[in-house]
Amino acid sequence: MSEKKEKKKLKERLNDKYRLTIYNDTSFEEVTTVILSRLNIFAYVGIFTILIGIITYLLLLYSPLKIFLPAYQNSELRRTIILNSIRVDSLVNEIALRDKYFENMRNIIEGKEISDIEKDKDSATHYDEIDFNKSKEDSILRQQIENQELYTISAQTETKQSTALNAIHFFAPISKGLITNKFSIKTKHYAVDIVAAPNEGVKAVLDGTVIEAGWNMETGYSMTLQHENNILSLYKHNSALLKQTGDRVNAGEVIAIIGNSGELTTGPHLHFELWHNGVPLNPESYIVF
Repeated sequence: MSEKKEKKKLKERLNDKYRLTIYNDTSFEEVTTVILSRLNIFAYVGIFTILIGIITYLLLLYSPLKIFLPAYQNSELRRTIILNSIRVDSLVNEIALRDKYFENMRNIIEGKEISDIEKDKDSATHYDEIDFNKSKEDSILRQQIENQELYTISAQTETKQSTALNAIHFFAPISKGLITNKFSIKTKHYAVDIVAAPNEGVKAVLDGTVIEAGWNMETGYSMTLQHENNILSLYKHNSALLKQTGDRVNAGEVIAIIGNSGELTTGPHLHFELWHNGVPLNPESYIVF
């Protein structure tokens, strides 16, 4: 019985009414009156707390404030920030190269000396230690590979192309350079990468016309020449282009300066491609480097 009485008394206390009256301090006139109970107060406080919680949750979920939540501060967000930082830094370097390129064009027109616009070298590579001379072992290995590919399909294809092009004399695009990455159909590397001394001139392999000359994010300053017999030659990652679209060039004429422009490069070199009738050719089959 005592427990029932206590519960009844607690319920009565919760339902007890209290009057909150506000008076004018000067005239003592009654301004407003509010009648509340303990139960009403608990209900209002609970509803207010729930509303504040819902508003806070929505702000954190649909506003920029959500980045301060630990759940959103993951590795993917950090990786994106770092990648964007690298891209911005790369863009700044490319803009600097573009400005230098236009400056050199003005210097060429005015007959002044061309300034060096080569990008900073990769500190992980010691370019001064590169030997451009072919060794005896390299010549033996080259001969062994040529003998092994004598009866392959790709070799037979190149032999037919060579028969059709054997009367053409190709100039070497680099006077003195070292091939660091060879032509390969398997890896879809339809070019040879040639490392040479800084500021080495890039030459046209045949007489032709410049059908494309410009800059893009991947290959930097690049140029494409159209030659007779439906032959194309491509020169990529240059530090400067000395010809523009529509210019007529002669075989052996300097058309660009070797460089390291573009994102798809690991150091100063020339990416050289040779195409005939839409088919990539191995430049080493026609040019002595």
